[in-house]
Amino acid sequence: MEASAPRGNTPSKPPRKHYRVVVDSPLKIGVGLLGCGIVGSSVVRLLDDRRDEIIKRTGLDLEIVSIGVRSVARDRHLDIDPSILTSDAQSVIDNSAVDVIVEVIGGIEPARCLVLDALAAGKPVVTANKELVANHGAELFAAADAAGVDLLFEAAVAGGIPLMRPMRKSLIGESVTRVMGIVNGTTNYILTKMSLEGAGYADALSEAQRLGYAERDPTADVEGFDAGAKAAILATTAFGAHVVAGDVYHEGISTITRVDIDFADRLGYVIKLLAIAERVSSSDENSTVEVAVRVHPTMVPKDHPLASVNDSFNAVFIEGEAVGELMFYGRGAGGMVTASAVLGDLIDAASHRAAGVAGTPLGDLPRALVRPIDDIASAFYIHLEVIDRPGVLATVASIFGDHGVSIRSMEQEGLGDQARIVFITHAGLERDVQSTLSMLRDLDSVRSVLSVLRVIGDDEV
Repeated sequence: MEASAPRGNTPSKPPRKHYRVVVDSPLKIGVGLLGCGIVGSSVVRLLDDRRDEIIKRTGLDLEIVSIGVRSVARDRHLDIDPSILTSDAQSVIDNSAVDVIVEVIGGIEPARCLVLDALAAGKPVVTANKELVANHGAELFAAADAAGVDLLFEAAVAGGIPLMRPMRKSLIGESVTRVMGIVNGTTNYILTKMSLEGAGYADALSEAQRLGYAERDPTADVEGFDAGAKAAILATTAFGAHVVAGDVYHEGISTITRVDIDFADRLGYVIKLLAIAERVSSSDENSTVEVAVRVHPTMVPKDHPLASVNDSFNAVFIEGEAVGELMFYGRGAGGMVTASAVLGDLIDAASHRAAGVAGTPLGDLPRALVRPIDDIASAFYIHLEVIDRPGVLATVASIFGDHGVSIRSMEQEGLGDQARIVFITHAGLERDVQSTLSMLRDLDSVRSVLSVLRVIGDDEV
């Protein structure tokens, strides 16, 4: 038996050293801000609150040195030097002290020209402008690539949820097959009020407006235009082929009724406005990527992760060949929420600027081939009001069969001399379903086609 070494002779471990980054003279990065509304002013406040922490973590001192505004005289309740305000937006870009541009003006022009000028001047750009990126992204990405600088747009989709950066960086080697999600907080709030509290559409919309979730004119939200622009950006980023907002088929939620909500609940679904982008096919031979992109109210099974996303929250579900399924969830709107995403991009852009590099560019993207809605297959919920007499159901069912639309389930509810019939179909082409509906509307025994909604679930294609 070997003798153990005396305790006093046991070699001692060297003392653990603790290292701390000390920033004696942080590198100053001048920030030019275009727009100082709800989001812009929130960026100012958030940067002011976090400036010291950012210096400690990155060694970069982000200082707003110029702000382009519509009116210099307006009181913005911000603790900023009035001398950095200007109504000449171009002067913000031309300012030699500005290293990075943040664009939160919104709309297409003058934002597009200003962003292009900034990129041409070799200045990275951070934008929260979904309309601009969705409609002119290809032009902007190419300009950023040619200049060798960043164009970052995390805040353009899903508010403060870190989504664009993971898609552009973490998933760059992934073959993404589908991106699907709730990307409009206004409509999700309205549908939640209808589903969980029994509110009617008009009352739920009024409440959303009172709380600031909906604009005075809510058309862009409730008719799917906002979600359509975000779907275009998601598709472009996920599949590496350019999709514009005009490519995206969209329907809104203004026709959703309490009856639809109740039937969905009874059948095991909830109704959500979904943005869906799918890779249909791709060809290495000519670099053509075919995609299907659309926005519409959708019946979602209650056990699907998106079904439990309520109120003004957003969530995006990503499916890839290697990674499987991922979901990103969080607040989708609000000044500080959006400002958080802007600030994350700003720190990224400033770090790259300091290092003399650009991030992961999208570059000169090919135009995607977008499959028409008529050629997309889906399961459907179809709600009819018919005359309640013998033979009607058989006639209706035969029309489905004549157009190759297979019925998965059916419910009938009597209403005196009328009846409501609800069908859930197996997956079928849009054109076949629409032809079926056209013939049903021509039947004397069909009083009305009350609702048509697409369904996701085990039977989807």
